[in-house]
Amino acid sequence: MTKLLHRSIGASLPRAVAGHGITITDSQGRRYIDGSGGAAVSCLGHNHAEVLEAMQVQMNALSYAHTSFFTTDVAEELAERLAALAPDRLDHVYLVSGGSEAVEAALKMARQYYVEIGQPQRRHIIARRQSYHGNTIGALATGGNAMRRAQFQPILPETHHVSPCYAYRDQQVGESADQYAARLADELETKIHELGSDQVMAFVAEPVVGATLGAVPAVKGYFKRVREICDRYGILLILDEVMCGMGRTGTLFAFDQEGVVPDLVTVAKGLGGGFQPIGAVLLSRNIYAAFRDGSGLFQHGHTYIGHPIAAAAANKVVEIITRDGMMQHVHDMGDRLQAGLETALGQSPFVGDIRGRGLFRGIEIVADKDSKAPFDPSLKTYAKIKKAAMARGLLCYPMGGTIDGVRGDHVLLAPPYICTPDEIDQIVERIAATIIEVTVAQ
Repeated sequence: MTKLLHRSIGASLPRAVAGHGITITDSQGRRYIDGSGGAAVSCLGHNHAEVLEAMQVQMNALSYAHTSFFTTDVAEELAERLAALAPDRLDHVYLVSGGSEAVEAALKMARQYYVEIGQPQRRHIIARRQSYHGNTIGALATGGNAMRRAQFQPILPETHHVSPCYAYRDQQVGESADQYAARLADELETKIHELGSDQVMAFVAEPVVGATLGAVPAVKGYFKRVREICDRYGILLILDEVMCGMGRTGTLFAFDQEGVVPDLVTVAKGLGGGFQPIGAVLLSRNIYAAFRDGSGLFQHGHTYIGHPIAAAAANKVVEIITRDGMMQHVHDMGDRLQAGLETALGQSPFVGDIRGRGLFRGIEIVADKDSKAPFDPSLKTYAKIKKAAMARGLLCYPMGGTIDGVRGDHVLLAPPYICTPDEIDQIVERIAATIIEVTVAQ
């Protein structure tokens, strides 16, 4: 009997004992290709020598210093590196210990910003249905993941949600991408007026929706319209790149491909590559100036923010993923993954959509390709796919409730950026065989 409270009580999990490159080995000697990087975390795979060396150097010098007493060279260097890589207006960085913390901090920054500039009435947060922004109370309330929110609804702060940009299911027949983007923008603007245009403080969105929808990018022009609306009403745009950022989509920031710059952006998973828990918020200079010229502080903090070993790991991870050729490799391997999936699964009557950007790809599973009808949720198709994939030596990241929190299944793939063409082909072979096996047997 385990004394550890696992996510699923009673589950019989293999014990991971080693990792190298894109594989994890369990205590029975079985090797698994990490086709999802855990939860889109292990961007450089496992046991990367350069990252481990950077951590060891920092451990030998200093393992911990509380940020109310000290700053450290590695934390300062990481902030300098991120700010230099970000668009000009995002020139300050706040370090945290993970994605949920990053979103919480960004929400607090938005609220404090308006207090500092004399608009304390702004309090409403608008996000999108079928989104995910973390598991802490504020982040969970902001997210629109109905399944995750359900039992905690009575204790969640009030937030507001509009439609996701989910073209596969919601773009109407005969509706162009531009018309679809305009319709969604109109919905957002209507919601702002409903709440009071001087009462809304932030709109929060994932540039490419991760775990809840399965690597769904927005249609062209959507985020430009959102940015214009936020500017029109003095609302902060918070883009959550905890899962889709730090090179995952083929550019360092996913929003780079949208032609917009947010006021706040959250990053985490790929920032530390799984070597240490770390996240960050990049904030615009006007928000920083409001804090500096107002109260002179950001009224927030956690014990492990700016942790030196985590900062050392992240600093090296970011250095590696921004080297010449790395993002091109992510782009090329992403194209290979997409093409392989389309060849292997494109004709399956049980695969409705294959989508994504870079090494961030989603496969939506359906009971009927023509009608897009999902499998009965009671079948737990996504869970069967996860189990069958592991039996084939592949780790993937399936989820249920894709459509509305109850119906729908998808599989998320987010392999390490260091994948070779042969390894991409192995991932395609194993996930295709798994999906065919599970869906045909339904």
